[in-house]
Amino acid sequence: MRTIGKYEIRGLLGRGGMGKVYKVRHPVTGKIAALKLLDPNPLLVQLIGMEKIRELFLSEAVTMARLRHPNIVEIWDFDEFDGKTFYLMNFYFNNLGLIIGESMRTDEPSRRISIDQALDYCRQTLSGLDCMHHAGIIHRDIKPYNLLITDYGTIKICDFGLSKVRGEVFSGPPGLKVGSAWYAPPEQERDPDRVDYTADLFSTGVTFYRMLTGALPGSPYLSAVQFNPDLDPHWDRFFKKSLSPRPVDRYQSARAMLDDLNDLASAWQQKKDRICLLPSDSFSPKSASEAGTARIRTTPVKVSPRHARETFGLDMLWRPAAYVPHQLIERNNGTILEKTTSLIWQLSGSPYPVTWREAHEYIDTLNKENFAGLSGWRLPSLEELTTLLIETPQGQGHCLEPVFDRTQKWLWSCDRRSFIAAWYVSIEMGFVAWRDVKGRLYVRGVASLDDI
Repeated sequence: MRTIGKYEIRGLLGRGGMGKVYKVRHPVTGKIAALKLLDPNPLLVQLIGMEKIRELFLSEAVTMARLRHPNIVEIWDFDEFDGKTFYLMNFYFNNLGLIIGESMRTDEPSRRISIDQALDYCRQTLSGLDCMHHAGIIHRDIKPYNLLITDYGTIKICDFGLSKVRGEVFSGPPGLKVGSAWYAPPEQERDPDRVDYTADLFSTGVTFYRMLTGALPGSPYLSAVQFNPDLDPHWDRFFKKSLSPRPVDRYQSARAMLDDLNDLASAWQQKKDRICLLPSDSFSPKSASEAGTARIRTTPVKVSPRHARETFGLDMLWRPAAYVPHQLIERNNGTILEKTTSLIWQLSGSPYPVTWREAHEYIDTLNKENFAGLSGWRLPSLEELTTLLIETPQGQGHCLEPVFDRTQKWLWSCDRRSFIAAWYVSIEMGFVAWRDVKGRLYVRGVASLDDI
């Protein structure tokens, strides 16, 4: 097995201009971590030279190590191997880019997430930026893929390779782009050395807009209301200030932007309260015309991403192409009967996230203990899990009280993507994805009423 120093390489997570990021395992504790190795692109070496790249890499590690905040990723180790420097940080399987389904073609539509979840993620991002800015650091590359998300929904700002300390000047070649297209403010594209903290707030505004609308704000600005009918002009005023082309017209601090965000959140809660007092319009998600007429697959399969959307009946953003109408009946033994599919589900599930192997062990325990008087529990297929998904709520859809325990936000399926990865669903966000089997997600057991 290949190693970098004492760390065993378990896979390549990604590569950028300055180096590669590997998933690694500590040989003694078995703990999984992310290791960034200095291995620059030859073109970048030609542009700015190896010494400058080493200086930037060291600066990135030092910058991250000096920051201590719940919403900023932490450095664990820094060392050299085979003439190449590297640093180690905590490994998280999820990031905001994956959650919203942003592709390499950033201008294509992405998944919209709930207003409450978007507010939470934006709050955490601004909190982390407030700490960074207080330390005199400008990130300069805030975007969904640089916002890692822990198993418990905590945002961790990462990738400080382009960050800048107050007053620092980057002596790179003229015309070298710093930051990511669509997320960087206009002044950063013209002169990255002269940006101030409002550059990060602009990028946060674009990210927040994208979470709520599944689109980019455009130039000139496109009203968020046209993409999300739950929003109103108050949101547009917030975005217009966040995304002003002129830094002086934006929020001047993360804390000021956070204060206005909290005002938006309070107004949104009041609006929800008013909506839920109105007579019900019998909201229900759209459903498949033939839902529940055929027996749903219960046995595991191995499906590659190339064939997954067709096999699992998903749209281009990995959501169900059609939704099953729910007829949920709570039983008095910790289970729920879904009448449309004749499936019996655990009301709750595993109390903590577990690996895919541990998910199977959890199901074995349910059967050994004869949970709810049943012995036919199994790890659900992806087809079974997608019957639990609903569209992103709108209007009175926000008033529906969840029946299932909300702790289990991401659920393992029994289906494999490959030898080292398995398929799962995001119950809260309503999409399908895959994860390394060493990753940790929740489990919710299922049984068939017909098999009892």
